[in-house]
Amino acid sequence: MPLSKRIETAMGQALSLSQDPLAPRKLASALHYATSPGGARIRPTILLSVAMSCGDDRPALASSAAAALELIHCASLVHDDLPCFDNADLRRGKPSLHRAYSEPLAVLAGDSLIILAFEVLARAIPDHPDRAAQLLLSLTHRSGMPGGICAGQGWESEAKIDLSAYHRSKTAALFIAATEMGAIAAGHAPEEWHDLGALIGEAFQVADDLRDALLDEQTLGKPTGQDDLHGRPNAVAQLGVKGALDRLSQILAGAIASIPSCPGEAALARMVSHQAEKIMPSVPAKYRV
Repeated sequence: MPLSKRIETAMGQALSLSQDPLAPRKLASALHYATSPGGARIRPTILLSVAMSCGDDRPALASSAAAALELIHCASLVHDDLPCFDNADLRRGKPSLHRAYSEPLAVLAGDSLIILAFEVLARAIPDHPDRAAQLLLSLTHRSGMPGGICAGQGWESEAKIDLSAYHRSKTAALFIAATEMGAIAAGHAPEEWHDLGALIGEAFQVADDLRDALLDEQTLGKPTGQDDLHGRPNAVAQLGVKGALDRLSQILAGAIASIPSCPGEAALARMVSHQAEKIMPSVPAKYRV
């Protein structure tokens, strides 16, 4: 089964847990709106790619982990777009959830997706007690405090921002979760997969900084210029366009070099390279010479 189909099947199964004839219909609809269309599904793709490189001996568990991770990511986007944070009107080329459904429903939808993510993993505990428990802890650690995506948002309220800690929490955390959870789902130690996730996350943060600075709203499918508007630290402001591009290339090379020895090492390196290719064309050609 192609990874994309595997991910969408797992997402559909997860969302079905939130559907009930007695549930509020608008909120149920908002959950689907927040998770589809799914964008690149990069984080669950990385998770499953790592699981497959490690043998993928429990594919149902890996698929559940992939869905749980993507649900957390989708929830973070819903909350990021709220007026109290980015106040964004667009997400993935369509109205952001709070614009389409209202702010109260956006808050509730984001909260519901977070809870659903942990329910998906909790339901896997009876069949896979040790690994599912590890997966729950990994996702919890990378979602909250002190170093998860909640901490990433929290840094934006500080008078002085530690750029490295900010990026590590805001963006890299869920990529670290992707590589660690992929290893855990396949019965491998997560620690040796930390650096790969951290480097991929750093690369995507630099790429996102470049897109925010260089692209227009129509091309990107969401508001641009947000870093300058909100005074957020970013790689373009710190390094310039050329410096940020050079840094991006260095990080991606380091990510490939950091892949632990495993049966699927070559295939995983190709996946990382493919993701890198998807990043670079989004930067206007004149800046890539």
